[in-house]
Amino acid sequence: MKVSSMDESGKYDKANERLAQVKEEVGKVMVGQEDVIEQVLISILCDGNILLESNPGMGKTKMISTISKVLGLEFSRIQNTPDLMPSDITGTHIVDESADTTDFVFQKGPIFANMILADEINRATPKTQSALLEAMQEKQVTVGNNSYSLDDPFFLMATQNPIEQEGTYPLPEAQRDRFMMKVELDYPSLEEENKIVDRFTSELDFEPELENVISRSSLIRLQEFTRKVPIANDLREKAVNIASATREKEELDYGASPRASMNIVLASKARALIEGRNHVSEKDIKEVAKPVLRHRIGLSFQAEKQGMNEDKIIDQIIEQQ
Repeated sequence: MKVSSMDESGKYDKANERLAQVKEEVGKVMVGQEDVIEQVLISILCDGNILLESNPGMGKTKMISTISKVLGLEFSRIQNTPDLMPSDITGTHIVDESADTTDFVFQKGPIFANMILADEINRATPKTQSALLEAMQEKQVTVGNNSYSLDDPFFLMATQNPIEQEGTYPLPEAQRDRFMMKVELDYPSLEEENKIVDRFTSELDFEPELENVISRSSLIRLQEFTRKVPIANDLREKAVNIASATREKEELDYGASPRASMNIVLASKARALIEGRNHVSEKDIKEVAKPVLRHRIGLSFQAEKQGMNEDKIIDQIIEQQ
């Protein structure tokens, strides 16, 4: 039993070491944003999609492309615009005249990669946004009468500008629910901004050599290992109670779905692994609750009028549990 326990402990230590290396490599490019990078890694470990929201110029695109390089994943970027068509994302059938006979062949779109960056997703029309739904949930796309599986692992990392900005379309509730987490990026501190300016203005093409820390197969094994991280029954119940409480709040027009309960538990397991622990703690649940829930609840008009926001409501719920 002792040997088995030591072996198990070694697995957690090795996983934590690898994940620490990932953060270290990403830090060669990114300045600050440690919490955001951790939340992106949590989503990746849970095989989930993530929504990043901030004003333009905050380094969202640079962050995702850097993480994909460090994880050795095939990266693809989709720039969403109002005239983007669903076929521009999924692909389309084209005429192949290379052989003696004319035939239709499927030409894959940019969705066929491991890590997809859907830049400014809320600038695409609702019809184009809906083209991403099947890929996000089913890990496949359907074109015509045929369905095509996406490579494993597959993640959709979408960026979004604040909805108040001109030329944006709000994401439908069904699509928001398919994002495991919504992460909000804030402006860097004065010290961090000075480092950013120095780093990216000293050389014409700043491109540090990044080490591929984790292979695709190793990442899939890490995802499987994440689900095995133990969580006490009372903490699992706490996670479910937090999500359930959003459906009873007077300040909310609607609350989170059961998918939120699952995602709080999964994200807590991933955070425990990143923090180097072999079990979920209460702090893990509290730390992941906001990014998991904030895009799944809808404030009532009265709550908005009183100056409330989603994070304040979630804080209240956590304190009451």
